[in-house]
This record gives sequence, C-alpha cells and structure tokens, in this order.
Amino acid sequence: MTMKIGIESNILKNILKNVYFINGTAYAGKSTMVKMLAERHGGIICGENYIERLFDLTDSRHQPNLSYFETMSGWQEFLNRTPDEYAAWIDGCSREGAELEIIELIKLSAEGKKIFVDTNIPLDILGEISDYRRVAIMLSPQIMSVERFFERGDPEKQFLLSKINESENPEVTMANFKTCIAEINSGERYREFAESGFFTCVRDEQSTIEGTLEILETHFGLQE
Repeated sequence: MTMKIGIESNILKNILKNVYFINGTAYAGKSTMVKMLAERHGGIICGENYIERLFDLTDSRHQPNLSYFETMSGWQEFLNRTPDEYAAWIDGCSREGAELEIIELIKLSAEGKKIFVDTNIPLDILGEISDYRRVAIMLSPQIMSVERFFERGDPEKQFLLSKINESENPEVTMANFKTCIAEINSGERYREFAESGFFTCVRDEQSTIEGTLEILETHFGLQE
C-alpha cells in the first residue's frame, strides 16, 4: 500500500519564503545567475542537479525516471532515444525530483539564509509552493539552447559529448540528441514558460551578465 502525505500550500510557501527559484530553458543563464545571486547576497547555492545526493532514497518502482540510469542498457540507448521518449523522461524526472527538491529545501530553510535554486520543478507545483516574487523564468531562443548546448564546460555536458564521440556513428547520434534537446526547448514549451504568469527574463545576443543580474535582483526585491 502506498501512502502519500500532503502538505498544504500555505504552509510550504511560509517555510520556503526565503527560497528564490529560477526555472526555464537551456542556455538561458540559470546556473550563472543562481551562483552570482547567492554570492552577492550571502545565500545558499542550489545549482543544477543539487538533489543528486538524495537519489539513494529512490527506487525504480516509485521513481522510474530518476532510476533510469540504473535500468538503461547503456549510454547509446540514452543518446538514441526518440525525441518524444526523451521529453517524457525529462518531464518525469522533473515531477519525481520535485519531491526531493522540496524535502531538501525545507531542510536548508532551517538555516535562515536566502536560498537560490536552479530548478526543474514543474510550473504548476511552483505555483503551489512559492509566489510571483520568488520565481523567475529565464528563456533563450531554441537555436541558442540547442546549438550551444555543448559549449559549456561542465562535466555532465562534456561526458555526454564524449559518449557521442564513442558511438558507432557520432554524426547521426549527435543529430538525434540535438533533436531531443530541441524537443524539450520547443516553441510550445517556450510559450508554456512565457505564458505561465511568472516573471520572465529573455536572453538574447545583447544580454549581459550584470544586466540580467540587476533585472533578477529587482524582481526578487534584493536591492540593498
């Protein structure tokens, strides 16, 4: 028998009142902004994949998407899934991971510091646990999020690039994986973010790091 224990949204919003969430598309600058905001305001950084250490709590029955790496046949299977399969997995991970994120953020909130989170929590859940002034959506054009996906030097992206290069046909594998990235950064998903009712910040070729930081600080009410 599976039992789920619910917590009313007003309680969660109160507990998480010092948490600032940044969600959005790939290559929009979320990780950079979370790091800079935390450093400037003496806060806690919850960067991309910050809940990985909690994955030991999961299993393939209850969290099949988060457990995928334990059940897949290998990295070539991961890289060569169809765009629909990849998108469904990403969405599943977001929903399963939201529970872990909330648990971790409740624990961190006890420290009394501001917390800045690079999150994949679905929009409907964000609406239940936070409010307009604590959520920002960062967006980038699809071509930027796809074509520049591997330009970042973080270990995860470089590991995937190495596995693509090890495949039997790297060009075909790269083309397929870029199609998957394009699917999760599609126009439809972009519009879902843009029309979510949350504050949005769009990255373009004229955007600067300091300018974006100032925009977010103003939205979050963090000006000194």
